[in-house]
Amino acid sequence: MAEKLRISLDGMGGDDAPAMVVEGAAVARERLPNACFIIFGDEAKLKPLVERQSILQGCVDIRHTDQAISNDAKPSQALRSGRKSSMRLAIDAVREGEADCVVSAGNTGALMAMAMFGLRTLPGIDRPAISSFFPTMRGESCMLDLGANVECDAQNLIQFAVMGEVFARTVLGIEKPTVGLLNIGVEDLKGKDEVRLAANTIRNSTLPIEFKGFIEGDDIARGAVDVIVTDGFTGNVALKTAEGTSRLISNFIRETFQTSFLSKIGYLFARGAIGKLRLRLDPNRYNGAVFLGLNGIVVKSHGGTNKIGFANAIGVAADMTVHGFIDKMRTDFAALQDSSDFDGEPTTAHNDGEAEAAG
Repeated sequence: MAEKLRISLDGMGGDDAPAMVVEGAAVARERLPNACFIIFGDEAKLKPLVERQSILQGCVDIRHTDQAISNDAKPSQALRSGRKSSMRLAIDAVREGEADCVVSAGNTGALMAMAMFGLRTLPGIDRPAISSFFPTMRGESCMLDLGANVECDAQNLIQFAVMGEVFARTVLGIEKPTVGLLNIGVEDLKGKDEVRLAANTIRNSTLPIEFKGFIEGDDIARGAVDVIVTDGFTGNVALKTAEGTSRLISNFIRETFQTSFLSKIGYLFARGAIGKLRLRLDPNRYNGAVFLGLNGIVVKSHGGTNKIGFANAIGVAADMTVHGFIDKMRTDFAALQDSSDFDGEPTTAHNDGEAEAAG
């Protein structure tokens, strides 16, 4: 990176904040030597933590505030009373051009509501969507929406397809991502009306999307497509199910190697392979859900992550900034609005900021 990368951080968001945030910034700085950080939060707590990290000296600006958004705060409550909170001020730094992107491990619903209020959506986008990574047999894929919009109509799903395609090109580095709609079957007549209408519209349009039609739940891990499109309710259930399955498999493996003396001996021989598997299943590796569709880059870290996971979330924000994600989104949606294949009425179906994913 030739230019300095300015990253705004919610210093008080997350289960182990502010220590996790500062330590994560230090790890990210090792990977991103041109990065500098504006960290919002309690200076009395942040300053000693920053001083312990030699790699952060000269590249951190601490902005004091004694307000923080609690994990159980409602989005409407956060909007009314959190104007001087670490989360809100971190978002405002992006709006005001002080920072290129913002990362927070705080309350997901509050972050979505504040980001929508402060940054607004890009032209042509009715509602933002939450997207994140999924490990697959072929590498990585992304899925959206993961909880921002519980109910979606066909227009929402088409917009999600465009946003996800740009995200996969920008962050995953896939030149021509494939896109699929998550459904209860691959046959054209299956699924809800809005899902079938979205598929038919994309299939018969001139949109520059490599659309593969419907996919089922077991196609996600198989890596059948690079971008999985669905409504926020289904996407959130899929995300939490995948996270729970990952923990279940890890627990089964641990229990299996403790069943007998010979199995413990076997673990010694398999320790290297088990370590690689544990790394592949580690949710911190895939940490960093993105609020797509906003007029600014906002990345949500899992609230219970560690410093490595938070650094990975910062890395996602950095990738999106460096590769001009917002400009690419503007270009694609300008073309989408000009297309005669897409002229649906704006939708109002959503979940009023009660975003649930990744938190």
